[in-house]
Amino acid sequence: MARKSSSATPEEELEARVSDFAARSRGFDESPLDARMLDLDDEAESPFLRGQKRVPVRRGALPRKAASRIKIALILILGVASVTLIWITLHQYATRSWRFRIDSSDNIQVSGSSNVSRYQVMEVMASDLNRNVFFVPLELRKQQLEQIPWVQSASVMRLLPDRLNIVVKERTPVAFVQVNSHIELIDANGVVMDLPASQQARYSFPVVVGMPDTEPVSTRAARMKIYAQLMKELDAGGAHYSRDLSDVDLSDPDDVKATVTDANGAVLVHLGSSNFLERFRIYVAHVQEWRAQFQRLESVDLRYEHQVIVNPDSASGKAKVGAAPGNGASNIDAPAPPATVQSNSAVKHKTKKHS
Repeated sequence: MARKSSSATPEEELEARVSDFAARSRGFDESPLDARMLDLDDEAESPFLRGQKRVPVRRGALPRKAASRIKIALILILGVASVTLIWITLHQYATRSWRFRIDSSDNIQVSGSSNVSRYQVMEVMASDLNRNVFFVPLELRKQQLEQIPWVQSASVMRLLPDRLNIVVKERTPVAFVQVNSHIELIDANGVVMDLPASQQARYSFPVVVGMPDTEPVSTRAARMKIYAQLMKELDAGGAHYSRDLSDVDLSDPDDVKATVTDANGAVLVHLGSSNFLERFRIYVAHVQEWRAQFQRLESVDLRYEHQVIVNPDSASGKAKVGAAPGNGASNIDAPAPPATVQSNSAVKHKTKKHS
């Protein structure tokens, strides 16, 4: 009995499958689209999802932030360079141009001076003539102007294009002062000033004595504080006792001596270092009484409480004078007529305490 043959053997089936796969592979190679579709099918069949591939983008050589910073830096450098160039140009023009040159003294204005002469100011500013206005050392000129005795403060300003403006504040004198037998003026800070050449200003002050010319300004300033306190107290309440003083001796700070002048002569009054008004009122109240008792009244010492010493500066002998209770009238303990009392005697006079 004949064997029934099959349509295909296993070997043939395997060969057919290999041929079919090879044909499909060649078709995929020839068609890229089919290959991509195959990949998509494979990806769809994959149990794990993957991100799509990013399309590469062409970038510049520098990051955007770095490029922005470089741009800003270039703009700043360009601005600084422009400003520097403009400044150099203006500086050269200002320092070299004839327009900024001080041609004459008429280009220097001085204001605020009445006792400071223009000649004194121009002595300081003479070196600035024909100089560029920007080269004038303003601070140095200010200091030099303030060395003039009458100048308390000064300011020097440029007025473009070619002028200088000087404003002077003068010192205010408060007294005459005797220095080496010369009479000058002095202010509250102890600065000595020459008498003004012009006769426009007239002063009525006592003469301060007891200040040597070698004394530093700081010491004179301390003495002038005592003088200011004396004037303040004597003029308090509208009394104006300072008008009766012809000179004030400040040589001893603990014993201020004032010379008082009236129709009967001059009397040197010792006022101590405090209570000037109270002590001076004692003098005013009893001066006529003392003149009646003594032939010559040269000086009075009021520094001691409840006690007055007459003519102490020429004392060689002493006679005591006591105050009678009640009216303050004087009587002599050692009886002697007034004509016999010598001018060089020192007499103690007891008085009531004045408030």
